[in-house]
Amino acid sequence: MRLNPKDRFGLTKVSLSKFPAVALAHGAHAMMDGAAKYGAYNWRDNAVIASIYIDACKRHLDAWFDERQRCAPDSDVHHLGHGLACIGIILDAEATGNLIDDRPKAGAITKVYGQIADIIAQRSKRR
Repeated sequence: MRLNPKDRFGLTKVSLSKFPAVALAHGAHAMMDGAAKYGAYNWRDNAVIASIYIDACKRHLDAWFDERQRCAPDSDVHHLGHGLACIGIILDAEATGNLIDDRPKAGAITKVYGQIADIIAQRSKRR
């Protein structure tokens, strides 16, 4: 079977069908909540400080994971949807040159993860 020329071209593009529709729906719901509170596409009108959105994302992840809350009490939006929205805004701001990148200088977390992995591996060998 031969591929349609459009199919060959399409295979060179990012496959948006691989992103779960449920995640898109929850992220979009969070974006709707943000649009109602702050205005649609407000992150395009004003610069985005990376750490503010990382902090918000982490708070939503912690509320979902550690507190076992499904939805944010102030919005009834899924905490993971809020997290996706935060990350989406950072990605958009980075792509449009609207990101204030206040990340610290690169640290040592990769090195530390490697050290911890070595300790775990050594511990499992002793068992």
